[in-house]
Amino acid sequence: MCRDKIIMRTRSWALLAVWMLLSSCAVSPTGRTQFIIISPDAAIIESEAAYMDTVRQLDDEDKLVGDPLTVARVARITGRLVFIAVTDFSTSADWKWSVAIVDDAETVNAWCMAGGRMAVYTGLFDKLELTDDEFAQIMGHEISHALANHTAERMSRAMATATGMAVIGAASDNSSVAMTGASVLANVALTLPNSRDAENEADVMGMVLATKAGYDPEAAVTLWQKMGDLNDERPAEFLSTHPAPENRQAALNVMIPRMLEINPDRTKAPIHPVTIVQ
Repeated sequence: MCRDKIIMRTRSWALLAVWMLLSSCAVSPTGRTQFIIISPDAAIIESEAAYMDTVRQLDDEDKLVGDPLTVARVARITGRLVFIAVTDFSTSADWKWSVAIVDDAETVNAWCMAGGRMAVYTGLFDKLELTDDEFAQIMGHEISHALANHTAERMSRAMATATGMAVIGAASDNSSVAMTGASVLANVALTLPNSRDAENEADVMGMVLATKAGYDPEAAVTLWQKMGDLNDERPAEFLSTHPAPENRQAALNVMIPRMLEINPDRTKAPIHPVTIVQ
């Protein structure tokens, strides 16, 4: 009886796994096939909840930056990128675009969740001495992850992994493994690195966003040169989720002539309102 129960449960999870594979077809803005079983809308909802929890914790620790000059700089550059994002990707027009500037001089990092929820760590400015053009490349890259539904991809990978664990749990009659909560999966997914394909995609899309917004595409190359120099001394948090292969600078450099054709005069885009979380 127990053996039959295990077999039936295993078959159920196997059927679920097959259904997931059959229903996972999606296409990114660049035409890349994506494995997505968590809808982009669901990813936005889960990301918002995780973001609000993070912001509350940062506020409790008094780590949210309110310096007027820093706030103005981040809002100005990010706002121009967001203007291009909502122009080119109409579904993002209703996103709650916001940035938390985190007072952490040792952390070199930035990220953007599904739905336009972002964070920037002061270590980016302190350690890399970023120009506006270089900062625009970072934020364009991060915003592109959200526009291309990379959060939903990471959540889907976490869900697929959890399903595999559940099959093992069913075979061993271990219900605690099989009963992984969706909210736990979402939080785990938000910490996963993007795939190499997703990173390359964000590189291209991010350069386009920044160039259309009026920033120098050549800054993408100088940015990664600075990242590489910094990584020789101390690994940057940014590189834990953004792998920097040796040929990345070369690949970015190849794209520059095409980028310069997009906005040869570097005309600055209007500034879309972006909430700075304080």
